[in-house]
Amino acid sequence: MTEAFLQYVWQHKLLEGSLTTTDGAAVVVEHPGTLNRDAGPDFFDARVVIDGVRWAGNVEIHIKASDWKQHGHSDDAAYNNVVLHVVYVHDADIVQNDRKLPTLQLVDNVPDNVWHNYDDLMNSTSANAIACSSRLAEIPSFLFGLDQERMAAERLERKADDVKRMLSQCKGNWEQVCYQLTARYLGGRINAFPFELLAKITPMAVIAKIKDNLFRVEALFFGQAGMLQGSFADDYPLALQKEYNYLSAAYSLTPMQPHLWKFFRLRPPAFPTLRISQLAALVASTDNLFSKMLEAQDIASLRNLFDVKASQYWNTHFLFDKPSPDSVHNLGSDLVDIILINAWIPLLFHYGVAHGNQKYKDQAFTLLHQLPSEANRIVRLWKSSGISSNDAADSQALIQRYNEYCSRKRCLDCQLAFRLIKNNKVII
Repeated sequence: MTEAFLQYVWQHKLLEGSLTTTDGAAVVVEHPGTLNRDAGPDFFDARVVIDGVRWAGNVEIHIKASDWKQHGHSDDAAYNNVVLHVVYVHDADIVQNDRKLPTLQLVDNVPDNVWHNYDDLMNSTSANAIACSSRLAEIPSFLFGLDQERMAAERLERKADDVKRMLSQCKGNWEQVCYQLTARYLGGRINAFPFELLAKITPMAVIAKIKDNLFRVEALFFGQAGMLQGSFADDYPLALQKEYNYLSAAYSLTPMQPHLWKFFRLRPPAFPTLRISQLAALVASTDNLFSKMLEAQDIASLRNLFDVKASQYWNTHFLFDKPSPDSVHNLGSDLVDIILINAWIPLLFHYGVAHGNQKYKDQAFTLLHQLPSEANRIVRLWKSSGISSNDAADSQALIQRYNEYCSRKRCLDCQLAFRLIKNNKVII
């Protein structure tokens, strides 16, 4: 038995039989109250009828009544307004503020099947870390679909919170946030940090002055990335180095440390050298990326903004001075979709939130449904449990559910697990 479980059955009124205090007074729960996850009593503003008298106040829940004293509540005035002490086992009478607290013992009121279902979820040894994977077929498809929408919204709101923090750091400059987020996800999982740092230390004001010349923009980015230090044999990096030395002196620029860039275990087309060239092409080819994002009406319009490629030198190189087989390196569609899902759509959603404009919030969800499902480890885990993902809204929902609930064993906070826990079917 756990305190969290007792809070759960109280919150959802999953109790059976008649309820009476340890003194024999009848108890009727009109409203269990609001769960409090901070300091203080477990539930605020509960409404209970005890022996015919209606009480409004707080409720505290423990496994044993004596936990009240062990948890230090006796000397805490925050607990003076507790109207009912709910416990699994009554092993002591509690007096608070010179008043004996009415105590409700639940040892005979918690349904066995509810406890067994919860206990089996908590102790699941499922190989894929989704505790309820063997029982997902019991959830009606339309209910699962509704909860998928809720999970997708929850994930979008979480990402929008990240946008909000970045917007504060960028002093409300939406274009700057768009620029930094795009750079972060262009770097992929391994080089996300150095790419975001590169965007932070490469001023948009400087880019604006030279963006009509792609070569100069490349020099600026490669120089700020710390990749133009030392000596080179090829004409291209030598010319970049010369141009960056001029820009650095003209605009008082300081490059980042080159050791921050990671190449190990990356496929050559994902090397940061190629991605930096693609980033330079993107910012040089489009004025006001964020404004263009707001104007786009569909996924095709957004993808068109990313129709850029690394400069010609990189057709035959992955690193400076090291030739490679000839190949044109465009921004791949999978990478573009990752940027849209993780950067641009949350940015669009938060813009709608910040300006009270439902149009942009709705458009964010519409765009997610227009994008294909992501293909990653978490989506594959759900597929192995019989749950398919039809589009990016689905895959984002599954990622949110796994990261925030399944992997943290937060079954008590999951709407799907709630149905399974209260179900009469006991897991064997």
